[in-house]
Amino acid sequence: MSKSQLLEPTPELSKALHANVVSDQSASSLVNRLRGKNKELQTKSVDTYQQFWKDSDNNNEKSRTNMYKTLTNTYYNLATDFYEYGWGESFHFARKSIGETLRESIRRHEHILFSSARIAPGMKVLDVGCGVGGPARECIRFTGAHVTGLNNNDYQIQRANIYAAKHKQENYSTFVKGDFMDMPFEDNSFDAVYAIEATCHAPVLKGVYSQMYRVLKPGGYFAIYEWCLTDKYDDSNELHRKLALDIEHGDGIAKLFSTQVALQAAKDAGFEIEVATDLAHETTIGNEIPWYADLDVGLINFNGIQGFARSQVGRMFTTNAVKLLEKVGIAPAGTYQVQEVLATAADSLVGGAKKEIFTPMYLIVGRKPLN
Repeated sequence: MSKSQLLEPTPELSKALHANVVSDQSASSLVNRLRGKNKELQTKSVDTYQQFWKDSDNNNEKSRTNMYKTLTNTYYNLATDFYEYGWGESFHFARKSIGETLRESIRRHEHILFSSARIAPGMKVLDVGCGVGGPARECIRFTGAHVTGLNNNDYQIQRANIYAAKHKQENYSTFVKGDFMDMPFEDNSFDAVYAIEATCHAPVLKGVYSQMYRVLKPGGYFAIYEWCLTDKYDDSNELHRKLALDIEHGDGIAKLFSTQVALQAAKDAGFEIEVATDLAHETTIGNEIPWYADLDVGLINFNGIQGFARSQVGRMFTTNAVKLLEKVGIAPAGTYQVQEVLATAADSLVGGAKKEIFTPMYLIVGRKPLN
């Protein structure tokens, strides 16, 4: 297969593909969304995504990097409904305290970043790679700031606007379509900028960090949680390479970079670095439970629909249900492949975490100089 056969994820395609949009995260909602997809476009989108990873001219790092927008946008056109079903509105991880729920830990993790970015009431804040707007809505609640969410995926922007209306936050948030490697904002536009597990989709970290630097006002703070390979990653180790590639495949990432590369990129972008630390492997009071625990929950979990969905039984149930829906024509052909890609993501993330070669929360906090 060649590049010409790829289905580009244009706004027109997104509108046609996601014919039925609903605003809750129940199991029936997932079924309704799958039923509402344009079956032909869904199947072609699956084929496009898999070209970057299977037997194809595009199955190489150079193609994935050069066509990162096609890769990532197609991934989220396919995965967003499953993310909301299995995880909620905030697509990221967090360490947990004993007795703390996943949602509570995610909020606390977000609050740490908002505080690191010195976000205060009335500020204009940029969320880079905002997903369906979960962290942006929490930032508004926690800080009283106005948040602009930047996202290159039309479907996720549509979802974010639905949630903003649901939570009565239309006057406190704006969601903008745009490429974070070429942001559609003037220089010095925002009082603070942050990103939560999103800039890992960039082909070059310095590129996206430099854009964040450009749109940030002098004296403002930049705070990110970055997905990175750690110092323990060994590229000569076959298992390490497989886990890294499976994380990339399972999560729509062109290339994972090391913590050293991420830190140097932030410095090269111009930030004065104040904090650079890996929160994933720091077991302290209040953070006793590892970030991947909710991907590694064991055989069964009855803690709500999302908890059940993440358990082994829940994953088996979802897989078999998707197979059945696809077989009877309710879900488009290729939906089962999407479920398998997400299962690959979960397994490789847990594997990379246990080997301590991967982190989803390398925290970098920097300040743009006043002069």
